[in-house]
Amino acid sequence: MMTVNSLEIPRFSGIRTFMRLPQAADGQKADVSVIGVPFDTATSFRPGTRFGPAALREASLILKPYCPVVDVDILEHLTIADYGDCPTIPGYTAESLDKIQEHLFPFYKENTVPVVLGGDHSITLAELRAFHEAKGPAALLHFDAHSDTVPEYFGKPYNHGSPFYHALNEGLIIPEKSIQIGIRGPLYDKHILDYPKNKGLRIVLGDELHNRGCDAIIAEAIARLQGSPVFLTFDIDFLDASYAPGTGTPEVEGFSTRQALCMVRKICKKIDVAAMDLVEVLPDKDASGITALAGVSVIHAFLAALAWRKSNTPS
Repeated sequence: MMTVNSLEIPRFSGIRTFMRLPQAADGQKADVSVIGVPFDTATSFRPGTRFGPAALREASLILKPYCPVVDVDILEHLTIADYGDCPTIPGYTAESLDKIQEHLFPFYKENTVPVVLGGDHSITLAELRAFHEAKGPAALLHFDAHSDTVPEYFGKPYNHGSPFYHALNEGLIIPEKSIQIGIRGPLYDKHILDYPKNKGLRIVLGDELHNRGCDAIIAEAIARLQGSPVFLTFDIDFLDASYAPGTGTPEVEGFSTRQALCMVRKICKKIDVAAMDLVEVLPDKDASGITALAGVSVIHAFLAALAWRKSNTPS
């Protein structure tokens, strides 16, 4: 796959693909498949994340292949292609989830790592359904300000605050092998997190992460996730609102971009991540573009860890 040399052709030129990487042709296979899911019908507060994939691709133009922190050139070890956007039906959540699942299923069946650009967090339920159909249940590595385990909103089952309630109920994830990191902010009531905790899901509250420190939670996450295929989902509101203002439900008392990148790199170097998504980037509230830049930097950190694992795995 040909890549664009940004020392020869300026970054502001050409069609916007992720990291200026090739737009995939029919039948073309890559180690990593980037797919956009422009959907935000399931938001409960500020809409607009349907434009997240476009904003993330735009922000990714500044990324470069070599990661000095991990000491790896991503493109030396991984082929990556942009497969465009998944079809959705604006205004129809259940039907869109079915379409997303159908579209993504072939990627999970192939020997590729799908990286999905969201979209609101409801899309992760469709991803996990496709993942389960292809590979079985996943260990969940979930960075977020919100647990997203509320049973329903406004009398309807599907919302960006409910995907992991349904994932638990449907057996899509292995709760005793899964972990949610950074959960914080006011809750609907005192018992709102009882259900996922009783199911065996490990929930690391934001205050605990601040008090114990990233290294302790990194070690716990690695130990918990070892031995199972891992699905990584990163809601950009894991970051403090000062680092990620462009999101639908921002929360304060959060985490820095550096903390997020450090955690993603260190955890993902040690575990088998089979799929990833980055969700809830809202460009309309991201006037300076720092939220989208943070989002693609998280993806870059994951890709660097993935490339490092490939380069350090005996053939």
